[in-house]
Amino acid sequence: MRLRETILLLAVTGIMAGCTSTGGVRQPSAPETVAPEKALVLPPPGGPSIVSVVERKRGNGVEQTISLFTSSSVPGQNSLKVQFFGASGANAGFSMINESGIAREVARSAPGVPMATSATFLQNAYGPFGYASGRSRAGDTCLYAWQQIRSSTAANTQARNFGMIQLRLRLCDARASERQLLGIVYGYTVTGTFDGELWNPYGNPPPADVALGRTGAPIYPDEGGYRASPMPIGYEPAPAIVTQPRAVVRSASTAQPAQGVAPVPAPIGPRVPLPGEAPQTSARPAVAVAPIEQSVRAIGVTVPSPDCIGDAAMTAACRR
Repeated sequence: MRLRETILLLAVTGIMAGCTSTGGVRQPSAPETVAPEKALVLPPPGGPSIVSVVERKRGNGVEQTISLFTSSSVPGQNSLKVQFFGASGANAGFSMINESGIAREVARSAPGVPMATSATFLQNAYGPFGYASGRSRAGDTCLYAWQQIRSSTAANTQARNFGMIQLRLRLCDARASERQLLGIVYGYTVTGTFDGELWNPYGNPPPADVALGRTGAPIYPDEGGYRASPMPIGYEPAPAIVTQPRAVVRSASTAQPAQGVAPVPAPIGPRVPLPGEAPQTSARPAVAVAPIEQSVRAIGVTVPSPDCIGDAAMTAACRR
């Protein structure tokens, strides 16, 4: 009897739940495409343009994959991946930066390209970063950079500045150099922020330079002073090589008239000299004609003169 009542009660409960349900369609939390102006990190002016932005919202933060313009034969898409971590690191798959993990990321970023990690300490406006670079067989330059933005341990002990940002940048270009690609790391801008000062990832603002207002510490302009030249931000692809046709030199007689100008008709007849100009008998220079020597040989029998007949002496003189 109790079993029958329990079954009946469950049936009634199911019918009531079905009646109260609205039947609306709900989409689960999944990655979605957002407008490029909503990207949490922007490339520098003159850098690669944004193609698309895919965003995934999590319980403790936001993750974006920003696809960038790609001009390379290396498989893969240029991209800038950013992760904002808030209250907890469990929901967003947080992992600390370590050497083995970075080595796997570098190998996946540019398949077939030998990448070497730089041992030089570098930092941009947000702190230190690392990168690896290499060149493909086709001559394309590839770069993979990583950075973690978070406050110092001393600032975390004050119950504030708990937020953290991780960035990954993958770039391959057929005409850019390693230094030009490295300029993107120095020039990108983080536009996303956390709600509340408690999650500030940058820590306390640094104090003013101790050289300000102190004697014996001159400060010069950036141009030609003691400061090192800044890293160039962004890059422009090298222009394509265009083969120009070889110029053909034409004489004045065969030169074509300018466009829109009627051609001058050729003169007819001899040229009339101007007043005060020496007259010319011919427009063309006279051609020196070599004298033609013709050897005239008598044809037939030579008839002697009557004066040469009869006298031997006169005959000899006529022969001369």
